[in-house]
Amino acid sequence: MQVDNRPKYYGREYHGMISREDADQLLNQAEGSYLIRESQRQPGTYTLALRFRNQTKNFRLYHDGKHFVAEKRFESIHDLVTDGLITLYIETKAAEYIAKMTINPIYEHVGYTTLSLKPTLKKHLPLRSAPDQPDGLTPTRDRGHAEERITSLVRRSTLRESDFVAPKYEKVHNFKVHTFRGPHWCEYCANFMWGLIAQGVKCADCGLNVHKQCSKVVPNDCQPDLRHVKKVYSCDLTTLVKAHNAKRPMVVDMCIQELEARGLQSEGLYRISGFSELIEDVKLAFDRDGDKADISTNVYEDINIITGALKLYFRELPIPLITYDAYPHFMEAAKIPDADKRLEALHEALKLLPPAHCETLRYLMGHLKRVTQCTENLMTGENLGIVFGPTLMRAPGLDAMTALNDIRYQRLVVEGLITNEDVLF
Repeated sequence: MQVDNRPKYYGREYHGMISREDADQLLNQAEGSYLIRESQRQPGTYTLALRFRNQTKNFRLYHDGKHFVAEKRFESIHDLVTDGLITLYIETKAAEYIAKMTINPIYEHVGYTTLSLKPTLKKHLPLRSAPDQPDGLTPTRDRGHAEERITSLVRRSTLRESDFVAPKYEKVHNFKVHTFRGPHWCEYCANFMWGLIAQGVKCADCGLNVHKQCSKVVPNDCQPDLRHVKKVYSCDLTTLVKAHNAKRPMVVDMCIQELEARGLQSEGLYRISGFSELIEDVKLAFDRDGDKADISTNVYEDINIITGALKLYFRELPIPLITYDAYPHFMEAAKIPDADKRLEALHEALKLLPPAHCETLRYLMGHLKRVTQCTENLMTGENLGIVFGPTLMRAPGLDAMTALNDIRYQRLVVEGLITNEDVLF
């Protein structure tokens, strides 16, 4: 059909400015037939008329380089209609089933959770007596005596690095809309994922494939896979440590170990900047080699390059070490004049941090406390607070004046965490 003023992105399916009744008359002979018409009420807007189950359904049609009537975007009208017919058919014939398919998932029984389990190592804990212990074997200490000795001080002193096993940090899945090639089934409910494109969502960190509606009820048990986590810097902190099955980011551990081995006496430690080109080189080494990166004195003699790389890591975190959600609570704590109440408020604010963030902050504050105890470097808690305040915490969307006023309290937060590290963690 030849129509004047046809938009360039429509083809023979375009029928110009016709009414709903005319469209229905043209389509009533063939199931699945369709046309595009210009609205008579709103010229310049377009409607997709589609015949389905002996009815003509009308959808407002949009184009922004691709065609769409809802979230999915298509290269051609033909693909949009094909996908639409599939969806309409499934939702019509299996509406009740779709509504129930998340109720009894297979996920926890035979799915992702089972497949992603990793062998766990035993922690070095005091032995406990067991009722079925063979004769002749006695535990080194009984349970009651062990529990009496687990004070906060003893617990800290016994948490040697060699004794730690990677903790089970909770992490939400990072789902993104995904187009699957060939037949795919949801790994949560085990049902078919229908449609031509964007049939479901895929976790960008672990690769879990599920329906969009199933993604809303999947547990927060993402186990990132190194095949999907391809960098160290600018990667979510919890994602990184879970992908590497570690307690803390290797950047933090390796840089701090290197600094304490050869740099604590360096004057102006953390205050003096290293060469930015070499700091970027360290970043690329971690992104490329992970925990195999060489940051020894043989490669980077200037210790300020290592401090710069560590500060850069924290600055580039997509979610700061002191998270956006916890930020206002730390700010309020810093403004409390009474020292004891301020310390109590900081302790409460720390409880709001995700476990991986809190553990990393604990380790960093312990290191910075040791920096302040080395008088040769001339770095006090106040000096380190000035350096690390804006590095570890920031609030999104603050105007320039508010952000400037917050710097003072950011410094007080970090200084308080360093000074009271042995009490707060």
